Amino acid sequence: MALPVQQQSKYWGIIAAILLVMLWFLGDVILPFVLGGAIAYFLDPVADRLESMGLSRVLATVVITIFAVVLFVLIALLIVPTLVEQTISLVNSAPEIFTKLYNFLTERFPTLMDENSNLRQTLDSLGQAIQSKGGELVNTVLSSAMSLLNIVLLMVIVPVVAFYMLLDWDKMVAKIDGYLPLDHAPIVRQLAREVDRTLSSFIRGQGTVCLTMGVFYAIGLMLVGLQFGLLVGAFAGLITFIPYIGALIGGALAIGLGLFQFWGDWVSLGLVAGVFALGQALEGNVITPKLVGNSVGLHPVWLMFSLSVFGTLFGFVGMLVAVPVAAIIGVLIRFGIGQYQGGRLYQGLSGKSVGTDTTDVTDTPKED
Repeated sequence: MALPVQQQSKYWGIIAAILLVMLWFLGDVILPFVLGGAIAYFLDPVADRLESMGLSRVLATVVITIFAVVLFVLIALLIVPTLVEQTISLVNSAPEIFTKLYNFLTERFPTLMDENSNLRQTLDSLGQAIQSKGGELVNTVLSSAMSLLNIVLLMVIVPVVAFYMLLDWDKMVAKIDGYLPLDHAPIVRQLAREVDRTLSSFIRGQGTVCLTMGVFYAIGLMLVGLQFGLLVGAFAGLITFIPYIGALIGGALAIGLGLFQFWGDWVSLGLVAGVFALGQALEGNVITPKLVGNSVGLHPVWLMFSLSVFGTLFGFVGMLVAVPVAAIIGVLIRFGIGQYQGGRLYQGLSGKSVGTDTTDVTDTPKED
């Protein structure tokens, strides 16, 4: 005999509370394991494809690991140094950029730049803040994020965790499936498949879209000659998972930087804008339909809300788990709405009779 709904809700609520408490107190400790699990989840379809080609699970995992290590080394040697250099250079150039903006506004709009105007006071305070705190901010971020301990955790533990989880992924899924309550196992499996489909469409599909658009924007802006093209392109690609936001923010940033670098060279400015216009057209009409298709995804507003809430409560680890949690909650809400609409509370007696009448009318053949 199944447990009453009240007791089931109590047990599941206790489990959820334990998970949240663990996330609250052990966020920094479980970070490498969360990253390793995310990488294993992302690469599991690749391992399954290699297995279908005749490789064993061990050999497939080894092949994926070797390829990932080679790719990581190439990125670390070719891209990361340039990206860090451009970031530091952009922060150091910020006072000069604000000076040029100040001079431009003074020449074009002298009334706005009066000593007592709010615009001039805002620009002065903002320029002083960037000049005095910009370098300190970069040094603080780099020293905190790239400390020796974090490097060891992210460079050693994460690949090891990802390797073993990828190797035993199918076994872990089968083990968890064996622990499901027998009365609810079919529904839980159905919900799990929907969650997996949602996560796959976002993490694998949108992740590939972000990577593709980041490479496209970075290469395009560097070919145009924009000074911080790699940095702007990487940032625009990173936020491409929010429709139109990546192109708008990245395009505005690129054009704003291009105004100071290419002032008077309208062809180059047009090319900078053309890179983002072409990228948006390719993303909407070619890349996203091919990589994501019509699969179920996450609404941008719901995603941003989840990232904000979990990021505020649990820090960086919370932002990592925000996507799967948002997918799970979204699937459960859709399931609950479906159960409600199919139940007596929603349909009542009138809904039942209307449904019967509709069926009878539909199934009855028309008379000549």
